[in-house]
Amino acid sequence: MADDLEVKEVELIDKLIAINRVAKVVKGGRRFRFSALVVVGDGQGTIGYGLGKAKEVPEAIRKAVDKAKRSLIKVNVMEGTVPHEVIGEMGATKVLLMPASPGTGVIAGATVRAVVESAGIHNVLTKIIGSPNPHNVVKATINALANLVGPAEASKLRGVEVKGYELYKTA
Repeated sequence: MADDLEVKEVELIDKLIAINRVAKVVKGGRRFRFSALVVVGDGQGTIGYGLGKAKEVPEAIRKAVDKAKRSLIKVNVMEGTVPHEVIGEMGATKVLLMPASPGTGVIAGATVRAVVESAGIHNVLTKIIGSPNPHNVVKATINALANLVGPAEASKLRGVEVKGYELYKTA
């Protein structure tokens, strides 16, 4: 499993979501530090996020990318969209993801767009409900993607046989 992730490391694309500058007031003035929120994905259903903090921006981004690569999860993507409607929650933020027909594109805000595109989803409708805080939006979106269930798993959970399953096989 570890070898699998190291092979994919070369293929991972990272997207910077947010950079935050924080000031600590000391006797001589202000000391600035930076935090960076990054999402990484291979565009084929693997995604992770990380938060890095440092005195310089490039170092914060590097730390965030390293943390994101260590938090990779596999996402259920069917024909470029999500298999069913799902809501992810984190704090005061809820993110609603709905399947869309081919050609619709990614209808989403900048934060959710970066996450779903990194996961390899090309057609999806989304809505952020509640707080638009980028940290919570990323976590809620990844929570929603992690809760996706494909037709095979859903049929096992329900104890029902899926007829015409070959229609839903992913390439």
